[in-house]
Amino acid sequence: MNHRDVLKSIPAPERAALQKRSDAAGLAHLALYLAALALTGTWIASGAPFWWAALMPHGILLVFLFTLQHECTHDTPFASRWLNRLVGHLSGLVLVQPFTWFRHFHLAHHRHTNDPENDPELEGGPRPGSRRAWLWHVSGLPAWRGWIANLLQQAIAPRPAPYLPARALPKIRREARLMLGAYVVLIALFGWQLFWLWALPMLLGQPVLRLYLLAEHGRCPAVADMLSNTRTTFTNRLVRFLAWNMPYHIEHHSAPNVPFHKLPELHRLMAPHLKSTSPSYSGFTRDYFAGLD
Repeated sequence: MNHRDVLKSIPAPERAALQKRSDAAGLAHLALYLAALALTGTWIASGAPFWWAALMPHGILLVFLFTLQHECTHDTPFASRWLNRLVGHLSGLVLVQPFTWFRHFHLAHHRHTNDPENDPELEGGPRPGSRRAWLWHVSGLPAWRGWIANLLQQAIAPRPAPYLPARALPKIRREARLMLGAYVVLIALFGWQLFWLWALPMLLGQPVLRLYLLAEHGRCPAVADMLSNTRTTFTNRLVRFLAWNMPYHIEHHSAPNVPFHKLPELHRLMAPHLKSTSPSYSGFTRDYFAGLD
């Protein structure tokens, strides 16, 4: 039984209910997330005792906006399309990742998950296969280099790719140029405050995101079945909140139209059929690292 068979086994009315999106659910989650960011950001900016201890959690909250931007590519966090697009663009500004480009990139990843020939996530080669490569990958430095190079490339002349339709290239170039202009304005207005509240925390938080993302498909087979080529990782409520329930990753890849707040329910229905799972992120990381040269 593959993921399509599992989804077909769910009664049609129940499948339809699972796909129902909600502005209220999305905005409530976003409000809590932004409140946490405001708390850590205020702690740092105020210079309160042990302010430096807030740099890492603040950075983790910033980099995990990636999971929100990722959800916005599917138009699922909110019922209103304009709200999904607005939040996706704003998240992209924080992440140095143009939303329009990323949307095409990510939807191609869904069409060709873990396919070494066609999955754009594997354009740079396979996932780390040695301890040295793993350390370099987890540092987040290759990701930063790639994002900055990609932003500049898109601003100058978007590079054609199989997943980028020609009609999207002017919009991608315009968005990248607007982002670069926004960074110039923000630097002029806030100067070194951006280093302490954005750049440094992002650098500190990036390894946590790299470890999280590696578990999504790392060591999964290159097959078409989402029950196998994607991993669901069991974790606590805090991580699921941080990642907008994306640890239920098989469920998300099997039915990307199901919004984040419905994924726990979809997991309950699909749980007996999941093939690639891990009991925890620490367990996955330990096993992955132990298998490296």
